[in-house]
Amino acid sequence: MTVLGHPRSWSCRWWPLLLLLLLTGREPGVEGVTHYKAGDPVILYVNKVGPYHNPQETYHYYQLPVCCPEKIRHKSLSLGEVLDGDRMAESLYEIRFRENVEKRVLCHMQLSSAQVEQLRQAIEELYYFEFVVDDLPIRGFVGYMEESGFLPHSHKIGLWTHLDFHLEFHGDRIIFANVSVRDVKPHSLDGLRPDEFLGLTHTYSVRWSETSVERRSDRRRGDDGGFFPRTLEIHWLSIINSMVLVFLLVGFVAVILMRVLRNDLARYNLDEETTSAGSGDDFDQSDNGWKIIHTDVFRFPPYRGLLCAVLGVGAQFLALGTGIIVMALLGMFNVHRHGAINSAAILLYALTCCISGYVSSHFYRQIGGERWVWNIILTTSLFSVPFFLTWSVVNSVHWANGSTQALPATTILLLLTVWLLVGFPLTVIGGIFGKNNASPFDAPCRTKNIAREIPPQPWYKSTLVHMTVGGFLPFSAISVELYYIFATVWGREQYTLYGILFFVFAILLSVGACISIALTYFQLSGEDYRWWWRSVLSVGSTGLFIFLYSVFYYARRSNMSGTVQTVEFFGYSLLTGYVFFLMLGTISFFSSLKFIRYIYVNLKMD
Repeated sequence: MTVLGHPRSWSCRWWPLLLLLLLTGREPGVEGVTHYKAGDPVILYVNKVGPYHNPQETYHYYQLPVCCPEKIRHKSLSLGEVLDGDRMAESLYEIRFRENVEKRVLCHMQLSSAQVEQLRQAIEELYYFEFVVDDLPIRGFVGYMEESGFLPHSHKIGLWTHLDFHLEFHGDRIIFANVSVRDVKPHSLDGLRPDEFLGLTHTYSVRWSETSVERRSDRRRGDDGGFFPRTLEIHWLSIINSMVLVFLLVGFVAVILMRVLRNDLARYNLDEETTSAGSGDDFDQSDNGWKIIHTDVFRFPPYRGLLCAVLGVGAQFLALGTGIIVMALLGMFNVHRHGAINSAAILLYALTCCISGYVSSHFYRQIGGERWVWNIILTTSLFSVPFFLTWSVVNSVHWANGSTQALPATTILLLLTVWLLVGFPLTVIGGIFGKNNASPFDAPCRTKNIAREIPPQPWYKSTLVHMTVGGFLPFSAISVELYYIFATVWGREQYTLYGILFFVFAILLSVGACISIALTYFQLSGEDYRWWWRSVLSVGSTGLFIFLYSVFYYARRSNMSGTVQTVEFFGYSLLTGYVFFLMLGTISFFSSLKFIRYIYVNLKMD
């Protein structure tokens, strides 16, 4: 249930500043440490509130009936902070460096019954608030709820009207900040008549203490009060499960499949020599299996422009995913904030558009495509159009409910400008280079003009079965790790095991390649030469399994609820599954292509 109204306007209006913030992506708690003198004012910014179990449903703090200045002054934010739903504004709290404050009055308020009901609903939905002091986030719950007994049943709602701020300093720098209500009694919001006003007095205290810790990063994780879970432990079950699966699959492809291929090649080449020395008849008359379709296996598929666009965008996301993980391994992101990763992903997506244009146009020209301009347009639209449609729906829902996750017009124009001035031109430039550098396809077998008739296939060689097998095995290799990723993105966990993530990402690609080769071999053995699209769909279907897992996670592993969170979760989960389809479909296709070239190059033919 949404209990808040539309957000107030916020100041992030100047294009040069936004472009600078796009490039810097400064994150709270990492940079911008201020040096203070005793008695210097320390500005405390109020930021956002929202349900604890709905991480992406956030609202501006001043949308609640709380102490608010007459004129709200907002802080300039980086692109990553805006994308993370931050909307920082100056507060009424007066804090001075190293000066303790004992129960100072913040403001007096008279709340109507409607405002009290708004606070009651927020407390019942476990709303928390987030403040920021010297780029350090501090969090706490808006109120207190007590549910006890069955008979008689009691339901008590209380509002915290006093906050204790605890700040630690070292020399002239603030190292740590926290807020507490440990020794405070909540103000009851029960028993108010509809025509009655509730008088409240908000107060606060500030306590300073010196610490021997010299840098914020030196503090042990988890000693900030543990409002959110800090880090994930190393999950050996996921690693062992993935390693066993990879070793089994690689062993299957390297040992069993290669032995079968060696026998096939020896038999086919022997039959060819015998046939050539004997009657001279075409070996197609007596052979079966993958040898007999050598004149059709390199027959170009239908919808070749769409296939090349899928391969181009898939290669782009492979580069994007690898780049993000490598940057995380190099320590370029603040692990406790997602804004830096958001900014980096946007920049890398725009810069890697040249990869999608090059790969798509290069392969399109190789397989005889002529409408390369249309191919470039299709490539640049294959992800951007579904993303824009999904984002439009999600952003509209956020805007209608007054959430700070709704992007302001200036940010939307900035992102659109980045795509128009960087992403799209790089796609075109990459496409031109790919087209000009494309060489002939150079198939090892000559393709006949008339396609060979495909014999009836057993049920276990159907496209649906291949998609099920080819999608489930890579998914099973990452299923355990996937839980931790979801717990980070859609929950309150903090993911810091980027080395393991890189390892699992490599495992996913390896498993996808091995499965693709095996399924392609089985398909060709059945004299079915339509492997082009099948190879993309077989392992690309992992994206469907990831989406199905997201449905399971939402229903059984999370406490998310409400229209805002549900629309965002399933909208972006669909996009996530689509991205994995593109990435793994690309890996699968090029692995199958490499494998097919290998076996037919080693086959003796006239």
